[in-house]
Amino acid sequence: MLLSHNFNVSPEMIPPLSREEFAEVFRLGLRDRPSYQTRLVNHPHWIVEILFDHQQFSPNQIGEFCAEALANKRIGQGIATQSLPDILVLGGIKTTPPTSNSPDALQTSDWGVDVVETISADSFLQDISWETTVASKPIEEIFKVAYRN
Repeated sequence: MLLSHNFNVSPEMIPPLSREEFAEVFRLGLRDRPSYQTRLVNHPHWIVEILFDHQQFSPNQIGEFCAEALANKRIGQGIATQSLPDILVLGGIKTTPPTSNSPDALQTSDWGVDVVETISADSFLQDISWETTVASKPIEEIFKVAYRN
């Protein structure tokens, strides 16, 4: 599972995270979960890879853990719970051939996950036409986790 970060919030409101800080969110935030590993990847879009036991956790559960880890990071930065942005974790299985021969590129049948911080989850989903995008996909090939105030 490869994660990217879509920071759709004013930097004056919440500090942006570097690639290293973003990867650290999940290394620390998932450390109590069994059978998982994370690593920072060298790719322009993807930032962190999460390897997990598919027998123990579903991709959706990992998405929930990721949303919780990011919210906890922001709270740890001193951001009040009521001031947190909405967090979306949007996942889908890649069904087309890789677009790069990089070992860190998303491979066919791997999960690509966009972790989004935004003021309004509903507006963001509408802007990217989420419902239209996922309408033709099998339910087992996508997931959406929303963490909202």
